[in-house]
Amino acid sequence: MSRDRGQVVLLAAVVVAVALVPMAFAYAQLGYAPGDGTRPAADVDGVGRTLSTAFTGAATGVDGEHRWRNRTAAVDEVRTELVEDIARVERTATDRGQSLLVSYDAGAAEVWAAENCPGGRGRAFGPCRADDGVVVQQRGNDTVVVAAAFDLSVVSAEERTNATVIVRAV
Repeated sequence: MSRDRGQVVLLAAVVVAVALVPMAFAYAQLGYAPGDGTRPAADVDGVGRTLSTAFTGAATGVDGEHRWRNRTAAVDEVRTELVEDIARVERTATDRGQSLLVSYDAGAAEVWAAENCPGGRGRAFGPCRADDGVVVQQRGNDTVVVAAAFDLSVVSAEERTNATVIVRAV
């Protein structure tokens, strides 16, 4: 009886080992980066950092300049300020042989505002509102620009990447 048990255990080990082979190949494929091997074809992190820097500059220039009832004007001003920066980011991708489209994501901005709006004990901040992909908050009777959500669509010869990036004014 113990000899049969040993054979069953051995057979189970063989089955598990055979099942792990395709899993190991699949896992190895996850690390594959098309292109020249030095960088991924879509630099989503780099685009996010560039947008974050540009957004912080635009938001800082608008903060406190508009009353809360005129918050749409603050959003429009930030979006206008970012037009050149977004165009530059898209051109840079084209220079690397990629097609990059940057657009605002109103839905992601609404979710971010509902889940992450600065507030809580010891803060006298008012509500957050997402307007056209830009999150603003009432502080006193002024409008403060807090965050923005962007959709990135990158297409290159090697891959296609879609990502949503949330940037905060620092």
